[in-house]
Amino acid sequence: MEHVPDTTIPTVGPATRVTLADVSPAIALGPLDGRYRKAVAPLVDHLSEAALNRERIHVEVEWLITLCNGVGDGAVVPGAPTLTEAEQAYLRAIPTTFGADEIAELAEIERETVHDVKAVEYFIKRRIAAAPEVLGTTDLPAASELVHFACTSEDINNLSYALMVRGAVRDVWLPAATAVVDQLADMAREHAAAPLLSRTHGQPATPSTLGKELAVLAHRLRRQLRRVDGAEFLGKLNGATGTYGAHTVAVPTADWPAVSKAFVEGLGLDWNPLTTQIESHDWQAEVYADVARFNRILHNLATDVWTYISLGFFTQIPVEGATGSSTMPHKVNPIRFENAEANLEISCSLLDTLSATLVTSRLQRDLTDSTTQRNIGPAFGHSLLAIDNVARGLDRLAVNETLLREDLDANWEVLGEPVQSAMRAASVAGVPGMENPYERLKDLTRGQRVDGARMREFVAGLGLPDDVAARLAALTPATYTGLAEQLVKDYLD
Repeated sequence: MEHVPDTTIPTVGPATRVTLADVSPAIALGPLDGRYRKAVAPLVDHLSEAALNRERIHVEVEWLITLCNGVGDGAVVPGAPTLTEAEQAYLRAIPTTFGADEIAELAEIERETVHDVKAVEYFIKRRIAAAPEVLGTTDLPAASELVHFACTSEDINNLSYALMVRGAVRDVWLPAATAVVDQLADMAREHAAAPLLSRTHGQPATPSTLGKELAVLAHRLRRQLRRVDGAEFLGKLNGATGTYGAHTVAVPTADWPAVSKAFVEGLGLDWNPLTTQIESHDWQAEVYADVARFNRILHNLATDVWTYISLGFFTQIPVEGATGSSTMPHKVNPIRFENAEANLEISCSLLDTLSATLVTSRLQRDLTDSTTQRNIGPAFGHSLLAIDNVARGLDRLAVNETLLREDLDANWEVLGEPVQSAMRAASVAGVPGMENPYERLKDLTRGQRVDGARMREFVAGLGLPDDVAARLAALTPATYTGLAEQLVKDYLD
């Protein structure tokens, strides 16, 4: 008897679903720490929770050194030990060596304190207690109670965030943004003379050059970069409600505003002399508004380039082995510019929320800023990711100059503008027969196509002076670009 294989589908009992939250190492909840990690990784050193704690340690250490060694004329707190260079180096090594083990230790302390800044204070005091074993003879333990002296948590936090944002802007975001604008400016110069049929309201309009249109965007972006580059990063250290109350009671002999100013400026920040418990965060709103404006102009670039690609003016150089569409093998999708659009929109939403929330606080303090500021990283991360995508997208573009010229040659009606303008000038000069120039060109061109022969025939019959008629007869849509090329050379910095 012939054997018939069993084709019955086996019955399987209900499977236990893996809980992804329990997988180790931890799976990222958001794409910036997962799929897009490589593009935004440099921001981790500035805007992560670990970076915040490192800056808190840095600020606390520098405050301790200031209290002991003063700002030029001895200790701020009478009786405080004058720290040697070795002791100062030991303290400053605490934030510079803050790594994985220290992050874990600080997290363990915070689980006990249930307060992040207090955990930082205890973390530093542990290091001070261990100093004699490392340094031998040291007065550091005698200074232990000066850690976090007269400070509210916001004294430490506002300075830490200012240092973090300054570092992220100057060391990561600005260099990346500047590089993509330089890339765009180079393209503008390269194609300064390439004629392009403009489109206003989506309709054929006065020609320009591709380089000039790119230069406009580069010029706009550079203006925003100058604003961001000139940003202020403010900080304060003045106690629980900005009055130096605890400072003056504990040490009435010190000029506390002068000490605070010297300390804040010594960190490389701008001093804010008048605050409540919190530094007012107005400077943050200003920076975020400028970055958001840069984002929106870059978004305009992405949509314009996307449109030029759809028109065929730009072709995309395929990436070897890449798939444009899962079903249509011919496609090379403008994914870099589409990705940039979406991430710029997310970044702007976060930056707008940060700006709106951070400039308000109930009376002398509420904690809305605390959780809000923890989203500074994602706000800059989505912008940095978009910048990376735009740069990669621009790098894969080639100009289809043949199609540009064909598009121009198919739209001779755009020469209606210079012809009627020449007629107006001739009319003012007293040339007869130049009446109603706009209306006559409107009748010739509106809603209909005009080729070169028809346009030249019309011009020849106008009775214009010979030099004007010759100039218009020689004009083509491709040569009607005005000063576009020269504008790029003269004004694109």
